[in-house]
Amino acid sequence: MTDTASAPVAPSSTALPAVSPREERIGMLLVFLSALMWSFGGTIARFIHIGDSWTVVFWRSLWAVAFLIAFMLWRDGWRGTLNLFRHMGLPGLGVAFCFATASTSFVVALAYTTVANILLMQAGVPLLAALLAWLLFRERVGPATWIAIAAVIVGVAIMVSESLGGAVSPIGDGLALLIAVMFSVATVITRRFAHVRMVPANCLAALLAGAFAASQASAFAVSARDMGFLFAFGVVNLGVGLAFFAMGARLVPAAIAALLGTFEPILGPIWVWLVHSEVPSVRTIIGGAVVVTALLIHIGLEFKRQARPARPGVTGLPSPN
Repeated sequence: MTDTASAPVAPSSTALPAVSPREERIGMLLVFLSALMWSFGGTIARFIHIGDSWTVVFWRSLWAVAFLIAFMLWRDGWRGTLNLFRHMGLPGLGVAFCFATASTSFVVALAYTTVANILLMQAGVPLLAALLAWLLFRERVGPATWIAIAAVIVGVAIMVSESLGGAVSPIGDGLALLIAVMFSVATVITRRFAHVRMVPANCLAALLAGAFAASQASAFAVSARDMGFLFAFGVVNLGVGLAFFAMGARLVPAAIAALLGTFEPILGPIWVWLVHSEVPSVRTIIGGAVVVTALLIHIGLEFKRQARPARPGVTGLPSPN
């Protein structure tokens, strides 16, 4: 799952940790690698020859849980890992529910629509999150952000117009839109409750998705070949991508993390096209281009705003030294 496909642009009041230029470069590399790992999701899924999507969800979730628990034990130890889960609270449960719904919908949607359609809709998550934050909490939204949100809505409307006309399955587009909404809700929760840790919430999400899939799957037996790809789907695509992001995002400005995160929806459809010859429709390309362009312009303006000096002679970003 891209499950956290592009990082939300944090409010300008959020202070950056004091990091050295070398640490920031490492952070940028790690965030890019996370987007790269997430971008392989659709390509890996297309190699899996299992008719029941719930079986895929179950094994992907199981492998993801195993990796994420191992990662937390390595990083935080037994006591630290237990504390991470214990202190998530209701916000953590909310994020976990959103991620569980999104990751499950991602696998099921692949049976109905193209990878490009799913990922390009997810590209607009940061802007959809800004819209939700305004609707729910009346957070201030600037004119430039409103324009970008309107562009994302137009782009998504172009992509889903084919399902409205009967050209493609409305189930696929509906699930793709649900994924974007769930990620947006999770983003808003994370912004409002900054103490929510991404890794345990995602681990719990995988547990929830796996448990629900276990109740729906028609069978659990898979071939050794498919199990290899399910391992890659759960560990490499989801687990390693999340681990890279968790380690790298704290070292770079939010706007840069968001910018690097856009490599997932850009690269994902390219890998599927190169490996599986899956060509997105013209409307998907047009609508996706509108969404990605709006996001890139918005991120660029946000980064420029964050970097603008608070007063003459003072840099807008904390010195890494």
